[in-house]
Amino acid sequence: MTAKNQILVVDDEADIRELLGMTLTGMGLEAHSAASTREAFELLAKHSYDLCLTDMRLPDGDGLAVVDHVAKHHPNTPVAVITAFGSTENAVAALKAGAFDYLSKPVSLNQLRSLVRSALKLPRPGRRAGEEHGSGAEHPVLIGESALMHATREMIEKLARSQAPIHITGESGCGKELAARLIHLKGARREAQFMAVNCGAIPENLMESEFFGYKKGAFTGAAADRDGFFQAANAGTLFLDEVADLPLLMQVKLLRAIQEKRVRKVGATTEENVDVRIISATHRSLADEVGAGKFRQDLYYRLNVIELRMPSLREMREDIPLLVGTILKRQASSGAAPTLSVEALERLQGYEFPGNVRELENVLERAVALAAGSEIGVEDLRLAPTRPAGDTHELAGLPLQERLDHVERKAILAALEQTHYNRTAAAKILGVTFRALRYRMERLGIKDELDAKG
Repeated sequence: MTAKNQILVVDDEADIRELLGMTLTGMGLEAHSAASTREAFELLAKHSYDLCLTDMRLPDGDGLAVVDHVAKHHPNTPVAVITAFGSTENAVAALKAGAFDYLSKPVSLNQLRSLVRSALKLPRPGRRAGEEHGSGAEHPVLIGESALMHATREMIEKLARSQAPIHITGESGCGKELAARLIHLKGARREAQFMAVNCGAIPENLMESEFFGYKKGAFTGAAADRDGFFQAANAGTLFLDEVADLPLLMQVKLLRAIQEKRVRKVGATTEENVDVRIISATHRSLADEVGAGKFRQDLYYRLNVIELRMPSLREMREDIPLLVGTILKRQASSGAAPTLSVEALERLQGYEFPGNVRELENVLERAVALAAGSEIGVEDLRLAPTRPAGDTHELAGLPLQERLDHVERKAILAALEQTHYNRTAAAKILGVTFRALRYRMERLGIKDELDAKG
């Protein structure tokens, strides 16, 4: 006979403990209950629980104390907190402290069941996700042995055991989507859809229908009902790349969908429930965008519950040889992979890489095509001349936005020079859409300069 999963319910109200206990028992689970943090700690010391559900307000402490205790003494037990209606601050504090997820009072039993099922899908100690569910598929990996890369991988493992919204920051081409995909694949939602959306690539007039779907006849060309990104990612993860590119009106609608966990298709009269984990990313500072009035502060706080910063390639130069070997092996169509000369490798390790790993991949792909033999030389890399890191005194006294514009301008010019002013290729290196690159070139005056030169 298979042992039942054990759930601990911590709440000082007897009727709530009874209701939650009956619901869990109805799911075929074994429920234990405690009325205080002291009772909870005693039960945790005696039993191994698959999930702990705790109220935020307890007679001798609070839910955060339970989250902290479990994290320290029972790290493999996920904790979900139950907060008073509208207490978003408490929920966010619990998620930042390491809680798996949260429920608001009055507790929806359907949401409770969904949360419990998700928590029970988390990988168990000593077993990989694929082994538990019969999947032999290998996860993509973040390559590197530097201290920064080790720390990044450890953070991803930790974030995968949570349902908290995550905002990933970092320069273009540093692996933000890969990190988001790994968080999904290592977490409780791994069997559902991972939906990646480039917010900067969607025309503004189509955003609502793309995100929330539409009903037949809602507009010209709507020949049948269609789901949007939220419905397609239901029970899974929705990755919003370049989220800073969303227009303000869409930000309002996105905020409501995240808060209410409900969406309405264009042309519909009713809403439908959705359960998605939101991971967002941008290579710009959302805090600066909020300060400039281009991004809603309330949405920023909803998305940036936990921040994951992806390091740039310049910060991990010691990982470049390993990355080069891996990329060349993957790019080799047949036979032995080409090698780099000592001079070529030194050149790569001294290069600034404004496009990071994505740029390194493009450089090596081109070098493989250009190399005359099995060894890639410096001349095959076709790198832009090395530019000195910006003079600090050159930027001294400039306002923050002017400094950012200066850095962005240099990165764009370097990418254009490297691609012989092929703007489509430059956009690819920089990790932005062609439209976004064109907008930045116009804003910074680069387009006018180039047009004047002919």
